[in-house]
Amino acid sequence: MSTVTSTDVQDLAPVSAESLAALLVAQERPPRPSALSASLTFGWRAILKIKHVPEQLFDVTAFPIMMVLMYTYLFGGALAGSPEEYIQFLLPGILVMSVVMITMYTGVSVNTDIEKGVFDRFRSLPIWRPSTMVGYLLGDALRYTIASVVMLTVGMILGYRPDGGPAGVVAGIALLVVFSFAFSWIWTMFGLLLRTEKSVMGVSMMVIFPLTFLSNVFVDPRTMPGWLQAFVNNSPVTHLASAVRGLMAGDWPAAEIAWSLGWAGLFVLVFGPVTMRLYNRK
Repeated sequence: MSTVTSTDVQDLAPVSAESLAALLVAQERPPRPSALSASLTFGWRAILKIKHVPEQLFDVTAFPIMMVLMYTYLFGGALAGSPEEYIQFLLPGILVMSVVMITMYTGVSVNTDIEKGVFDRFRSLPIWRPSTMVGYLLGDALRYTIASVVMLTVGMILGYRPDGGPAGVVAGIALLVVFSFAFSWIWTMFGLLLRTEKSVMGVSMMVIFPLTFLSNVFVDPRTMPGWLQAFVNNSPVTHLASAVRGLMAGDWPAAEIAWSLGWAGLFVLVFGPVTMRLYNRK
């Protein structure tokens, strides 16, 4: 037994190319988003990724707490006589070290999105090209702020007392976030240049560890050999740590602040164009 189903097909009126073109042209196109609007949109996207994958906050919560506790109680008695005395010197430096270290995850995120093909869709959009990269860095700036607040909270519990008060603390964190934003352009370049997440992580560690440990984060450089002092005293991390330490102590280290902002500007001017060139060619 067979069943035959009949379908009523209605004839549609033919549409000419001229009428279709007139219809499309008659509609007003939405305005192209500004550079700021596009960058903020991609920054919001980065924040939403944290919301849906909260494990991404591990490096800005558990990691800073571990760093403060470990270095305070490991080296405090030997270097300053007690952990309470040492943390007054250590906390601003370890704050700088921790935030600078987590900037490398920007490159890892960029590399992950490239592997998933997300950037191919972004480049087809009528938006300001650098907004995708800037958006990543704006979203990460929130992570740097969270890490700073977490570390300061732990430091206050352990006995750290900033003589600069709230104004000095805010100024120090603001300078650190600005520097980290600029420093992250290095890792966006590596994220576009290298093939895998592991490669980005490996190269980042190879650069960051010597740069952060060979600085004045843990000890005064005057205790180091002369040849090492020449490197440490001119390191961008040393200038940043000295500036943040001075601001939180209630001073105004103009030279160190100028050096930190100068390094930040140099990173953007050098690695920003290189990153965008790689992005356009990728």
